[in-house]
Parts: sequence; structure tokens; C-alpha cells
Amino acid sequence: MARQDARQLTLWNGLAQSLTDFGLLVKFRLTLMVNFSAVIAYATVSTSPLEWFPLVLLSLGGFFVTGAANALNQGLEREYDRLMPRTANRPVAAGRMTLSTAVLLAGLMAMLGISALTWFNPLTGFLGTLSLISYAFVYTPLKRVSPLSVVVGAFPGALPVIIGGVAFEGTISPLVFYMFLIQFLWQFPHYWAIAWLADDDYKRAGFYMLPTRNGQKDASVGLLSLSFCALLIANSAIGFAIGLTSLPATLGLMLLNVWFGWRCWQLYRECSHAAARRQMFASFLHLPLSLLLVLIDKI
Repeated sequence: MARQDARQLTLWNGLAQSLTDFGLLVKFRLTLMVNFSAVIAYATVSTSPLEWFPLVLLSLGGFFVTGAANALNQGLEREYDRLMPRTANRPVAAGRMTLSTAVLLAGLMAMLGISALTWFNPLTGFLGTLSLISYAFVYTPLKRVSPLSVVVGAFPGALPVIIGGVAFEGTISPLVFYMFLIQFLWQFPHYWAIAWLADDDYKRAGFYMLPTRNGQKDASVGLLSLSFCALLIANSAIGFAIGLTSLPATLGLMLLNVWFGWRCWQLYRECSHAAARRQMFASFLHLPLSLLLVLIDKI
């Protein structure tokens, strides 16, 4: 009886570890955030009552495509992940999952995800494929070459908004492009705050993530982050000027952008780990609140 209980416990522990490793492989929380952007965009441009089936299909398609990109990323960077304490426990880097298994899972997820997105229309499927390829095979290797990788990575990072909008409309409307710009511009202060906090890890692996000469942590990181908050403010003003958002929604977006910019200003003035952490946490709130404001405005 004890031996049977031990086998059951071992089986349960193995299953739990496999599920945990799958979550790490696809970067579960990040993938959910990406899906959130796509679903919000879909709901914002929708001109009819939302139905559960398209929303579920869009969520699954976005999840699998993003998960496949993350799995390929970890397969390609497995040797570098081992050099960084914060990524050394990823399943491929730690040796709990073979490279072939990760690639197989990525292939299955890519096939399922792109098929689900293509159900809406061919352009949605194409954009999902473009997002996957540009993230895994352009952004990923570029991280060890130039800090411009952040610029390249911002495109697949913001494409889910367009994917969600195109899934309903079949085309890229001005409102969808406006929301795309929110997520695109947001990524720069978001990533640079993370790069500041993880600078030692990134340098250990040979990644160039900070936008400064020789990758040094200095005031220009905060200043450049602040400049993108200024662009977010300009985007909000243009959206109101051309009738994409109402005055209350625009004022709300402006307040969020100013608050985010204030956090970036603190990093510029202090050049400290604490200021970078505040900027990072501000970014976690800024994006979902901004997209929800646009959605509520349309409702």
C-alpha cells in the first residue's frame, strides 16, 4: 500500500512539474497579458454583441502563437539563460525539457494558433505568423547584437492589438492603429525599466538592452523613457483631435501618461534601482488601464 501511495505521489509530482515547466516555457503570465490586449481590441471595435466562441478562439489562437514564440525563444537562448540566475530555472536551460521537446511543442502551438487566427480571416492569420517569426527569429538573435532589438521587439509586442482588431474588422482601422501605438510606445519605458533592474544578468549573457553608450545605466535611460511618455501624450491628443476618443477618455489617458512620465522622470533624476522598479510597476498598470479606458469609452 505504501509503495502504491509512493508511486501515485511520484506520478502527481511529475505531472505538477510538467505543468509548471509548460507555464515557464510559454511565459504564462506574459502570454495572458498579450491575449488581454488582443481581446480588448476585438471588443473595442466590435459593433455587435460579443459572442463567446470568437472570443475563446481568439484567446486560444493568441495564446498558442505567443506561447510558440516564447518556446522558440527559450530554445534559441538556452545557453544564455543558464548564465542568468533569473532564467536559469527555465525548463530547457535547466535540462528538465529537451530542446527537441520544446521545438515540438512550439510547432504544435504555432500550427494550432495560426489555424485558429486564420478562421477569422487570412490577414489575422498572416499577422499572427508575422508576430511569431519576427519575435523568435529577428528580435531574439538581435538582442546580442544591438540595443535596437527593443525597437524590433516592440512590433511583435504590439501586434496582438492589431490582430484583435483585424479579427473582427478584417482591416486595420484608425482606432486599432491608435491602440497599437499605445502598446508600441508603452513598451520602451517598460522594457528599459526591466533592463535596468536585470542589467547584471543581461551583461552576463551578452545581451544589449539598455539604450545607452556601452550599455551603461545613466540618466539618459530615464530621459528616453520620458520622451516616449511624451509621445503617448501626443498620441492621446491626436486621437481626440480626429474623433477616436471622447474628452473624458482622453483626459483619463493623459493623466495615466503624465503619471507614467513622472515615474520616468524619477529614474532620470535618481538613476537608482528603486526608481527603475517604480517605473516598471507603473508600466504594469499603465497599459491595461489605458486599453480599458478606450474600451469603456467605446461602450
